[in-house]
Amino acid sequence: MAVEEEGLRVFQSVKIKIGEAKNIPPYPGPNKMRDCYCTVNLDQEEVFRTKTIEKSLCPFYGEDFYCEIPRSFRHLSFYIFDRDVFRRDSSIGKVAVKKEDLQKYHGKDHWFPLQPVCADSEVQGMVHLELRLSEVITDSGVICHKLATRVLECQDLPIVNGQCDPYAAVSLLGPSRSEAKKTKVKRKTNNPQFDEVFFFEVTKPLSYTKRHFDVEEDDVDKLALKVDLWNASNLKFGDEFLGEVRVQLKVLGQSGVHDAWYFLQPRDNGHKSVKADELGSLRLNIVYTEDHVFLTEHYNPLRDLLLQSAHGEPVSASAAHILGEACREKQEAAVPLVRLFLHYGKIVPFLSAIAHAEINRTQDPNTIFRGNSLTSKCIDETMKLAGMHYLQVTLKPIIDEICDDHKPCEIDPVKLKESENLDTNRENLRQYVDRIFSAITSSGVSCPTVMCDIFFSLRESAASRFQVDPDVRYTAVSSFIFLRFFAPAILSPSLFHLRPHHPDPCTSRTLTLISKTIQTLGSLAKSKSANFKESYMAAFHDYFNEQKYADAVKNFLDLISSSARWDQKSIETPIMLKEGFMIKRAQGRNRFGLKNFKKRWFRLTNHEFTYHKNKGNAKGEGALCSIPIENILAVERLEEESFKMKNMFQVIQPERALYIQANNCVEARDWIDILTKVSQCNRKRLSTFHPSAFLNGHWLCCKVSSDAAPGCTPCTGGLPANIQLDVDGDRETERIYSLYSTYMSKLVKMQEACGSKSVYDGPEQEEYSTFVIDDPQETYKTLRLVISAVQTLEQQHTQYKRDKFRKTKYGSQEHPIGDQSFHCYIRQQSESSTYSI
Repeated sequence: MAVEEEGLRVFQSVKIKIGEAKNIPPYPGPNKMRDCYCTVNLDQEEVFRTKTIEKSLCPFYGEDFYCEIPRSFRHLSFYIFDRDVFRRDSSIGKVAVKKEDLQKYHGKDHWFPLQPVCADSEVQGMVHLELRLSEVITDSGVICHKLATRVLECQDLPIVNGQCDPYAAVSLLGPSRSEAKKTKVKRKTNNPQFDEVFFFEVTKPLSYTKRHFDVEEDDVDKLALKVDLWNASNLKFGDEFLGEVRVQLKVLGQSGVHDAWYFLQPRDNGHKSVKADELGSLRLNIVYTEDHVFLTEHYNPLRDLLLQSAHGEPVSASAAHILGEACREKQEAAVPLVRLFLHYGKIVPFLSAIAHAEINRTQDPNTIFRGNSLTSKCIDETMKLAGMHYLQVTLKPIIDEICDDHKPCEIDPVKLKESENLDTNRENLRQYVDRIFSAITSSGVSCPTVMCDIFFSLRESAASRFQVDPDVRYTAVSSFIFLRFFAPAILSPSLFHLRPHHPDPCTSRTLTLISKTIQTLGSLAKSKSANFKESYMAAFHDYFNEQKYADAVKNFLDLISSSARWDQKSIETPIMLKEGFMIKRAQGRNRFGLKNFKKRWFRLTNHEFTYHKNKGNAKGEGALCSIPIENILAVERLEEESFKMKNMFQVIQPERALYIQANNCVEARDWIDILTKVSQCNRKRLSTFHPSAFLNGHWLCCKVSSDAAPGCTPCTGGLPANIQLDVDGDRETERIYSLYSTYMSKLVKMQEACGSKSVYDGPEQEEYSTFVIDDPQETYKTLRLVISAVQTLEQQHTQYKRDKFRKTKYGSQEHPIGDQSFHCYIRQQSESSTYSI
C-alpha cells in the first residue's frame, strides 16, 4: 500500500531475518531456563511473532519476515517475551530501531543489546495542540496574560490490553506547578477527537497580593506546557501512560499563537541504566526499502530499453544483462527484472535468450547452470513467484504431516537416541521419501505454464549445444526443478510459505535427509551412492536404486518440458491461498440473532472464503460459513467509527456484508489484497460501497436509511490482476533505476572496457576481465542510453526533493514536531546544494 503524494507514490517494505538471542538472564527459580519468543512491532503494534523456543537462554529462531508497511511509523521494535502458562507473558527486553537509523544496519547481521521495557517508554502516536496567549484586563484595570490551550485530537495512540480509552491531562510548568486539567475520556478509539480548551494565568503584576504565581512578562519564555495522554483503566493498577508532550512557551513568539502536531514522547522517571548485554542480545538482519515512484510516463525510456532485452542481439549487450554485470550480487538484479518481465509477459523470451547465451559459453555439460549466474538467479526467482501455488498443492499436505507427526527418522548411527531403532527410522524416512517423490513426479500437469515454457527452452538449447550427451536435456531441467525448487522447499518450508515457522531441530533434520535424497534422485546421477559423503546416506539410497525411479523422473521432466503442454492446469484443485485467526461480526442471518463478535479460523482458496470454529475444524468438519468467490462483490476497509475497532474490513456479498477485524494493520492489508485479487474478475463486482456500517437503521457514512441503498464511495479495486503475481511495473522500474544509480561507476567502467576492446581488440585489461562483452559497439550504445535515462530520472528526483523541501511545514500532520527523520532531512538539504537519491 503506497502513501500518495502529489505526482508520487511512496512504498515502504521491510525484510527481516530474526537469527538468535544469547545470554538471556536466567529465570529466578530452580529451573532457570526460559520459553522465549520474539515479536516484530511497528511502534507498539505487533505484526509478527516467532515460534516459542523452549528451555533455552540462547534461543535460535532462524525465521524470516517480509511485509509491505501500510502506514507511517517511528520505530521498528523487537521484543523478547518469556511465555508463562499461568500468567501473562513477561517481557525480557527489547530492541527499538528508529526509522531514520534503519539504513545503518541495512542488509548486515548485527547483534543488538536488549534494552529494558518500561511503561513510560512505550509510546506512539501524536497530538494536535493550539496555544494562544492573550492579554486580559482585570476589574482593577491591571493587564495580565492568559494562555488558552486547545487539545484538538490525537492520532495512532497505542491499544493497551485490547482497548484504548484515552484522555489528556494539561498542566503549566513554571515556578509553581499548576494543577492538571483533564479532558473527557473518549471510549474505544485510538484516534480521539477532544477539541477542549483550558485556560492558564501565566503573568501577574508583582504588586499582586497573592504571590503564588509571580512571573514577570520577561519570564514567560521560561514556562512550559505539559500534555500527558493516558488510557483510562478499570484495573486496580491505575491508568496507563500513553505519552507526553512538553511545549516551551517561547514558541509563541511575537504572534502569541502556535498551532502544531507533536509526536508523543516517553517520560524519564529516573530508571536506572542497564549495562550492555545485561539482558542479553538479539541478532537481526534488517533490509528496509523506501520506493519513491513517479507517474508511469517518467519511466517509459528506461522501461522500453529493459523490455527490448528479450529480443536484442547479442543479449549480452542488452540493458537487463548489463544490470546483471554491474550489480555486486546477481540476486539484486534478478528480483526486479523477473517481476518486470513477468508483468509485461516477456519473461519466457528474456530467460530463453540469456539461458541460450550461457549454454553456448559452457564447455562441459556436467557444469551446466551450476554457477550463480544471472540466468540461474532469474529462473530461481521466476519459479518462486510463479510456482508458489504449485508447491502448495504438491508438497504442503505431506510437509504438514511430517511437521505434525514428529516421527523419528534419524539414520546416522552416531546421532541415534537410545530409545530409537535404526531400522524403524529408516522405514519412516523411506516412506516419507517415497510419498514426496510420488507427489512430485505425478504433478506434471499442475506445473505452471510459464515454468513449462522456460523448461522447454532450456531443454532445446542444451540438447542443441551438447548433441552427443543424451541426458543433458534432462539435467538442464532437473538442475532447476529438483535442485533449486523442490529440494530447497522441503529443506526450508517456511521460506516457501509451506509452514508459518521454521521447524523444530528434530523435524528439520528429517526434512534435510528427505531433501538430500530427493535432490539425488532428481539429478539422474550415474552413481547415486557416490553423491553422498556419509556412508549411512549411501546405504539408505540403495532402497531407490531401482530403474522405476529414474524412469519416473524422466517421464516427469519430459512432461513439464514438452512443447505440447496441458493448457488447463489444476483448475479444479482448490489452492489454499491464506488462512489464520480473525474476529468476525455475526452477519445476522437469523432475524433475531445476536450480532456479536467472535474469533474464528478463516481460510481462503481459489474456490471459496470460509470460516470455522477453530483451526482443527477446518480440516475435518464443514465450515460455519462459506462464501463462493463469485459471490464476493467487493473487499474494502471499514471505518473505525463503525464499531470503535481498528484494522476492520468488509467482504461485501449480494445480501449482506461480512465485517472482519484482522490482528494488525499488516494482516488487514494482506487479507484485503488477496481477497481483492482472487475476486477481481467477478462480473458483478461493485463500483461503489459504504465505508461505514449500517447501524441503528441507517448507514453511518451517508445517513441513508435503506440498507439496500447503493454505495456512497467509489471502490478502490483496480484492474483485473493475476492471482499468482501482483506487480507494479513502475515500482520495479524505479528499483532498477536505483540499482543503476548505485552502480554508476561500474557502468562507466563498462564503457571504458567497450572502448578498449573496440580499439585494441587484444587481451583484456585485468580490471575489465569480469565483464561479459560480446559486441563492444552494441554494448556501448546500450550503456549510453541507460546512463542517459538514469540521469534524467535522477534530475526528476532531485527536483521533487527541492519542491517538497520548499512546501513542507514542520509541525504539520505529515511532519509533526519531534520527527527526527525530518530533522535529518532538513540537515541534509541545508548542508548541500546538490541532491541525490
